[in-house]
Amino acid sequence: MRRLAALALVSLVCAQAGACGGGDSAPQPTAESPADAAAPPVLEDAGTPIVDSGQVDTGNDAGPPPCKPSGGGPYWVEEGQPVTAKIVCKGVDYPVTIAPLPAGATFDAATKTLTWTPGLDQAAVYLPKITVPKTGETAIFKIGVADKFDDPANVAIVDPLTYTEEFGLPVFHLTTDPAITDLDQKPATIKYRGHVYNGEAKYRGAASLGYPKKSFTLKFDKLDKFNEPNVPPKGFMKKRQVVLITAFDDNSYVRQRLSYEAWNRIDPSHIIVQNYSAVVILNGQYWGMYTATDHIDGYLMEDFGLLQQGNLYKAIDHDANFKLTRNSPVVPKAALSMGYEKQEGTPLHGQPGAYDDLISLVDFVATSDTATFAGGIGSRIAVKEYQDWLIVTTAIVARDSLGKNSYQYHNPAGGLWRAVPWDFNHAFGQTWQTRRELPNLDPDAITSINYLFTRFLNDPAFGPALKARYDAVLKKELSLATMLAMFDAMVAEVDACARRDERKWRSRYLTYGGWASRTDFTDFDGEVAYVRQWIKDRWAWLDNKY
Repeated sequence: MRRLAALALVSLVCAQAGACGGGDSAPQPTAESPADAAAPPVLEDAGTPIVDSGQVDTGNDAGPPPCKPSGGGPYWVEEGQPVTAKIVCKGVDYPVTIAPLPAGATFDAATKTLTWTPGLDQAAVYLPKITVPKTGETAIFKIGVADKFDDPANVAIVDPLTYTEEFGLPVFHLTTDPAITDLDQKPATIKYRGHVYNGEAKYRGAASLGYPKKSFTLKFDKLDKFNEPNVPPKGFMKKRQVVLITAFDDNSYVRQRLSYEAWNRIDPSHIIVQNYSAVVILNGQYWGMYTATDHIDGYLMEDFGLLQQGNLYKAIDHDANFKLTRNSPVVPKAALSMGYEKQEGTPLHGQPGAYDDLISLVDFVATSDTATFAGGIGSRIAVKEYQDWLIVTTAIVARDSLGKNSYQYHNPAGGLWRAVPWDFNHAFGQTWQTRRELPNLDPDAITSINYLFTRFLNDPAFGPALKARYDAVLKKELSLATMLAMFDAMVAEVDACARRDERKWRSRYLTYGGWASRTDFTDFDGEVAYVRQWIKDRWAWLDNKY
């Protein structure tokens, strides 16, 4: 019987080299890792929860000295890979017991060694308890067994409620309506960390709708909001909607997260987009790694003290350029709202006046003279936030997010416009079609697709101050050391799961029509090396400029 526990776990390591990531060793989470902080309770056979703090009980002060038992770990393996766990008394070496043992596991009390090779029907997270009868001390250690999805004899995951993690990453078990599309939410069941959510799901994206591994938007009931407590600093909590972004177009598996973290880190007063890596089991099948993020909507605006019912506009193509003309072909716009789609707020899309406040903003940016622009833009938009949008997207060369990939929010009753960039598959050295992009592109040149940015850079007052801030950000909030540290930490966290995903999708990636003409494909290791070097080269180029 599989059992889980809501315990703070001791630091754990893999039992032997080659036991992680399908034969490749991988960095292992520690007791401080998000994966270990909030597992469900251990259930006895009778179904009674054992409440255990995870802290060692040293017993009566007058009693025997403590053993301070530890099982090491966590032990992350795939089905069919052996586990050997040695129990160690850090104090006095007393006899210990372990229960419950997974089916097929054995424990040698003399050597204090657990050995086990999980079968193809035993994918789950196991949390056996060590007990020291002499002192009454207890401790929990973790054995996570990943489904060997590509074994011809594999058995489907028996109980999704016990299959809560893969190699330290949390798992979404998503069951969708067969009629799911990108148009409307359909009923869906989401099982996550032992909890069952009855929600809704739909596909999301534009070009990515053609991928065999699609992205999703999940919607949760207002009385049962989604919670993931282990995302720093305060958890990913009380979410009405969650986005699952495919990694099909990113062999590094962390571009989206690194981009959002750059946005979040440059100024915490921004509308922050929380994010973390997770695994998806779709309709009972292993579907691979995803980036889970906030959904940019009125609920998120409300989290940041803004009116939930405010006007929210999504830039859907490069006509969202703050110009009077379209970008391609360069002809006058039929309406200054071209390039945007109203997502929320009233009047609704299609009704008279739906885009009036947006049209007024675009008209001001596009037509005001230099003095009027400099004197009036600060009363219309959160200038620093918009300039940070410029800095982040030009620094990481996220050209799509410079232009069309953004949200614009405004409370029509008053207040400043706010901006949130989104969708960063085009970033850190690749285009949205995964082609390579050089690290020496000048921000002054690539901002031409967004006239608001051009105006900031060319303005005699805003331009010098903006460039000075750019320089300061590159030395502090987004320094090279910071960017590389974030990147390396993310890569270490996803390593084993990225390799599993690559096993699932590699052949489809290489033959996908959207980039089948490429010949310079990388694997996970190659892309990680490429992105890391690209960051170093890009930051060196920016340092020379600013």
